[in-house]
Amino acid sequence: MNKVLFAVAALAFAATPALADDKPSEAEAAKIKEAVAAWGCDGGTYEKETEGTGVFEAEDVKCKAGQYDFRLDKDYKVFVITRD
Repeated sequence: MNKVLFAVAALAFAATPALADDKPSEAEAAKIKEAVAAWGCDGGTYEKETEGTGVFEAEDVKCKAGQYDFRLDKDYKVFVITRD
């Protein structure tokens, strides 16, 4: 019985679509670019999380010390920087 329940749960999880990130609007992208530039970095790709959290991501951003990923809150304040 436990094996059947586990199999059903696994199938339900596998069938759940992953949430994809959206592209930010041009105005949002400009604010992300400005926030990243304040750290002395540029480039990368920008995304907006679809979970309704208001979190933005700037991935593969080029900085003098290397390549990084940035996470910004809804007010475009950087709260996480990770080396890529």
